[in-house]
Amino acid sequence: MYIDTHVHLNADQYEEDIDEVIQRAQEAGVDKMVVVGFDRKTILKAMELTEQHAFIYAVVGWHPVDAIDCTEKDLEWIESLAAHPKVVGIGETGLDYHWEKSPKDVQQEVFRKQIRLAQKVNLPIIIHNRDATADVVRILKEEEAEKTGGIMHCFGGSVETANECINMNFMISLGGPVTFKNAKAPKQVATEISLDYLLIETDAPYLAPHPYRGKRNEPAWVTLVAEEIARLKEVSVEEVARRTTANALRVFNIT
Repeated sequence: MYIDTHVHLNADQYEEDIDEVIQRAQEAGVDKMVVVGFDRKTILKAMELTEQHAFIYAVVGWHPVDAIDCTEKDLEWIESLAAHPKVVGIGETGLDYHWEKSPKDVQQEVFRKQIRLAQKVNLPIIIHNRDATADVVRILKEEEAEKTGGIMHCFGGSVETANECINMNFMISLGGPVTFKNAKAPKQVATEISLDYLLIETDAPYLAPHPYRGKRNEPAWVTLVAEEIARLKEVSVEEVARRTTANALRVFNIT
């Protein structure tokens, strides 16, 4: 059994064939999926999917790229959705300094507000970090994010940063990039970080693993992430599946 801990089945890329995508995932042994909504449209779709499928759960939050569009009403709405039994986390939130749509100070403020929201509703927080590691770690510490803990989504940082996040009660989630030939940092993290702190994800439709790199990703391919971690750790893929599934169930408080 596998759990894809971060997938965007709510993306437009699946509009034509979502039922087939879900079926392929189930046939591959992906028994549960966590669909992440990060703006008004994708949150609504994530909630819809949780109602349609017993094995789909939702995470709701506001993406840092679009932080400039986030209103207090949006945050109140996210807080109200957090009471839903199948909403299992707040996010994805964090910082993204690659794109310039939202100024850094706006991103940081919306990030802080969502950490506080997660603490208020007692749900884990799912962190997006692109080109902003120092500020992400600093804000997590300043906001005492260890109170809820959460997940460093699609982690691409160093072993040292991974350990810093683990010490703040965060899990390290690896996706398709760990399978890329020259992806030194994710491979090193997969090798050196204990399975006690690892999760697997696809971030589909983005970041498809090798040998599908560049194609539309899908949750069935989370098995390829598990296989690469197993190869790097010199353990069975069954062991990776078992341990990462147990970790995901614990973090998201899913029974």
